[in-house]
Amino acid sequence: MASLLENVKTVALSVAIGAAVLLQTGRAEAQDMQTLVVAGGCFWCVEADFEKVNGVTEVVSGYTGGTVENPTYRQVTGGRTGHYEAVEIQYDADQVTTRQLLDLFFRSVDPTDAGGQFCDRGDSYRTAIFVSNSAEQDAAQQALAAAQAELGQTIVTPILPASRFYLAEDYHQDYYKGQDRLLTRGGIKTQAEAYAFYREGCRRDQRVRLLWGDNAPFVN
Repeated sequence: MASLLENVKTVALSVAIGAAVLLQTGRAEAQDMQTLVVAGGCFWCVEADFEKVNGVTEVVSGYTGGTVENPTYRQVTGGRTGHYEAVEIQYDADQVTTRQLLDLFFRSVDPTDAGGQFCDRGDSYRTAIFVSNSAEQDAAQQALAAAQAELGQTIVTPILPASRFYLAEDYHQDYYKGQDRLLTRGGIKTQAEAYAFYREGCRRDQRVRLLWGDNAPFVN
């Protein structure tokens, strides 16, 4: 009898585990996965910021908005490609909305600067939002209007139609946490150390804090 009860318990437990797996799989498949493309200056920094956001599953660095196919980093930063340094944010819309991401975006950059971002100057470092449908267009316009009203200054970040997004070179992906060692102006550093050195030297966080104060989401 005890053996029979043990077998029943084992079968019941297996069924329960199987049901839980199916429910979990169902929830995963039901996720509303979407993408949003923004340009906020150095893509290392934008990637590092948005990978902290709940509901964001991945952020990848790349180039978009220009006319040159398969551009390289050297071409883009050298100008004449029309491309921006940008990121593609992949997110679960059941956890975070497009509007919420755009509100965070505006408060993580200097949207009043038409010539680049922080110490990075030139067209490839300008801010922009790339929209692929009317819902993104509406969310971007609402987020821009709200940010401009809060800031009390003219925002120059354009809302542009999405175009092909080209992945940046492998070494740019997750640069902010890379452990490869390289020679920099500050000596031999890991990528993560070089990134921190660059971000501090560029005074990105200081400018964002000056503009947005306590509403700057990624500034310590």
